[in-house]
Amino acid sequence: MRNAIALFVFLLLVAIVATLGSLFPPGDWYAALQQPFFTPPNLVFPIAWTLLYLTMAFAAWRVWLRVGLDVAMGLWGAQLVANAAWSWIVFGRHALGWGLIDIVLLLVLIVVTMVAFFRRDRGAGWLMLPYLAWVGFATVLNAALWHLNPAG
Repeated sequence: MRNAIALFVFLLLVAIVATLGSLFPPGDWYAALQQPFFTPPNLVFPIAWTLLYLTMAFAAWRVWLRVGLDVAMGLWGAQLVANAAWSWIVFGRHALGWGLIDIVLLLVLIVVTMVAFFRRDRGAGWLMLPYLAWVGFATVLNAALWHLNPAG
């Protein structure tokens, strides 16, 4: 029962981050930006993020099962904070440059979290790989948007 409750808590944490992000939808401002040719259709984002949040929660849960609360969990929490901040910065404040700084920080935190996860549970580390790949792509997209829309 304790393990199921812990999994629920990790799922709840990523759901909170997802909900915070949804408070700042792209909206008309984003739609009016000049988009790079590789911008995915809008439908891709909620599908990708749902799957990523689920794998992030499951990865954290696996590490928690092995070692409980330790530095790896702190890193996981830190990357969640950077993740949550991005939507507010970019869609809420319309600050593509600051968003780029945040997403680069997020990318670094994901890598460091993955290293910590691999050391505790290899499966958990691998579960973070799609997240790293997606945020890497999102970083390039953010940089391209900033370049194409310098006032952002």
